[in-house]
Amino acid sequence: MDPLKLYGENFSSRLLLGTALYPSPQAMLESIEASRCEIVTLGLRRQNPKDRDGAQIWEAIKGTGCRLLPNTAGCKTVKEAVNLAEMSREIFNTPWIKLEVVGDDYNLQPDPFGLVEAAQELVKRGFKVLPYCTDDLVLCQKLLSVGCEVLMPWGSPIGTGQGLLNKYNLRTLRERLPNIPLIVDAGIGAPSQACEAMEMGFDAVLLNTAVAKAQQPALMAQAFGNAIDAGRAAYSAGLMQKRQTASPSTPVIGQPFWHQQSRQQ
Repeated sequence: MDPLKLYGENFSSRLLLGTALYPSPQAMLESIEASRCEIVTLGLRRQNPKDRDGAQIWEAIKGTGCRLLPNTAGCKTVKEAVNLAEMSREIFNTPWIKLEVVGDDYNLQPDPFGLVEAAQELVKRGFKVLPYCTDDLVLCQKLLSVGCEVLMPWGSPIGTGQGLLNKYNLRTLRERLPNIPLIVDAGIGAPSQACEAMEMGFDAVLLNTAVAKAQQPALMAQAFGNAIDAGRAAYSAGLMQKRQTASPSTPVIGQPFWHQQSRQQ
């Protein structure tokens, strides 16, 4: 399968996995391995290796060999997000950052104005910014204009498991931004939803809760990895177009070719 290319790096997996909410560090490690993911997100506030309570989780994540993608989860202002990104770069030794600027506490919807401002500042500072945004086309265009090379539109609000709520907007993003890596982030609750996103032509899926809160996290992680591979393969192969009327798949006139051959023999 063709690799996922983000900021000049190639990845064989198109699943990005979060590291929060697991019942134990061991469950997290087993899920990462089962998913075959190569990029994991982590939050500085919860996993600061300088703090005793985060050291165990940090060491476990570091041992996976995955690309680390720190996030600015929980930040509500531009200043807060930029400061946390700088701390993350220093502690985790990576310029990669998943940028989050929360605009509403009820559905955790990103603040579009703060997001663009923070992204512009972080790009100037040399960060490789992956902004978590809504599925608004104009917002996505603004983020690209300030230097983001990857976008992460939501499928639905974080942790809801509602899947792809606004398929029209998502399809519009894919059609209008054909050469930009688009990663569906948030709201994915089932492997079938992840597969659907990939069938629509999205480049990858990022999820956390659906795996971490499953009764068997590692098994669910494996299911998501397989579903994403299937969705990408289906998109690459070319899905059949939907029709309003039935079309028989078995000929009703004449004889099958194989039957004619057998009679000649």
